[in-house]
Amino acid sequence: MNTYLKKKLVVLGSINADHILRLEQFPHPGQTLHGQSYQVAFGGKGANQAVAAGRSGANTHFIACVGEDAIGTSIKAQLNQDQVNTQAVISVPGETTGVALIFVNALAENCIGICSGANAKLSPEYVQEQKNLITSADALLVQLETPIDSIIEACKIAQQANVKVILNPAPARELPEDLLKLVDIITPNETEALSLTGKIIHNESDAAEAAAILHSKGIKTVVITLGSRGVWLSENNQGSLISGFKVNAIDTIAAGDTFNGAFITALLENQTPVEAARFANAAAAIAVTRQGAQPSVPWRTEIDAFLVKHT
Repeated sequence: MNTYLKKKLVVLGSINADHILRLEQFPHPGQTLHGQSYQVAFGGKGANQAVAAGRSGANTHFIACVGEDAIGTSIKAQLNQDQVNTQAVISVPGETTGVALIFVNALAENCIGICSGANAKLSPEYVQEQKNLITSADALLVQLETPIDSIIEACKIAQQANVKVILNPAPARELPEDLLKLVDIITPNETEALSLTGKIIHNESDAAEAAAILHSKGIKTVVITLGSRGVWLSENNQGSLISGFKVNAIDTIAAGDTFNGAFITALLENQTPVEAARFANAAAAIAVTRQGAQPSVPWRTEIDAFLVKHT
């Protein structure tokens, strides 16, 4: 086993079954449109990021909840195949696995509605039960599709044990200062950065100003994902644009999740943040050329080959 594989990543987050309908355009209220294709795929930001890390080569452990249903059993089995340890993924009696209803238009844009299901049962008490797992990790990665009190509890446990805390603040929402002060690395997209800073990002100067606001909250590393443009990477108020790769995008559903899982994987391999951002940009570029959430996430060999080709 390579040395870097001994470093442990714990992901805490959501699991959903994604129902994806592809349309020429999004429907207006009261309008019915005929879809071009329909697909059911496994998703949820937490699961997507865990899969991205697992396929990228990280030693990945996942804290999550599924329903007491067939889809939950299937998702756990798939996660294990994707190199994700699921010992801390529990089935909640009487609950259904989370569901996301996703429209994708001809421009590869998406809009999503979610029913939390079992994700809402990921309680602070269950997080406490996983304290030893969190404190034994090198990094904790969280998002915002599970209860905020549980996320804060996990981050407190991590911070007290000197475990690096990475927050992907998605979906966009206002966040309590109690959470932000526990975060070492934050990875918003433009919409999420606007929600957190009030800053609309049109250019690199705007990105730098948004990053400065987040640094002022005590966050050392800010990574603002900018879609096809790449990412704005800022450490201690020193920022630069890490350019993305030009590809023919057909579906952006899990691009951000793929970036996050790959980015943390690279950091745990002791790559520099700039190298990690480029590695993650490559992973996300591959993902947007494929359909679905987890089905689009690339394996390590694919990312390495892509980087060689685009050197």
